[in-house]
Amino acid sequence: MQKVLLVIGDAAEVTDTLYPYYRIAEDGYEVLVGAPERRTYHLVQHDAHPEWDITVESKGYEFAADVAFREVNPETYLGLVISGGRAPEYIRYDEDLMAITRHFGESGKPIASVCHGIEIVAKAGVIKGKTITTVAKCRFDAEVCGATYVDEPVVVDGNLVTARTFHDNAPWMREYMKLLNAARDA
Repeated sequence: MQKVLLVIGDAAEVTDTLYPYYRIAEDGYEVLVGAPERRTYHLVQHDAHPEWDITVESKGYEFAADVAFREVNPETYLGLVISGGRAPEYIRYDEDLMAITRHFGESGKPIASVCHGIEIVAKAGVIKGKTITTVAKCRFDAEVCGATYVDEPVVVDGNLVTARTFHDNAPWMREYMKLLNAARDA
């Protein structure tokens, strides 16, 4: 069975995490959850409120990591999925995660990133010269790291599939599964 690594940390967004976790498994992949440590993490949910200028974050489900980043051998994984939420803001400083992300970028293996996940691929140098999408408030992170930002539900540029928010999960995973299945069948 081919393996896919799903990256989380505390404050990863619930829908950004659980939708790809189950969607990828539907096609017969083993989805392993990677995080800074092997432990249970606290997911969050984001709600828009008209009286707020930003989304309101509240506690979501707890989700256990199968593997710590330092234990990951990226050669043994076919794909990488990076969840959104606020977790990427913190875990992008993990050097093991940066090495994993660079491996996928350099090897051409499929990478999926949603919302704040762009902060991880940006710091790893994987988006330089690519066209991407992300939540609008992360546009700066993408552009300062050399990407071209567009406001579209999903963008595919080479091996990278990006989406704005969990509202774009269906087209995001549809495009990612095309790349992942093509890599598996190659």
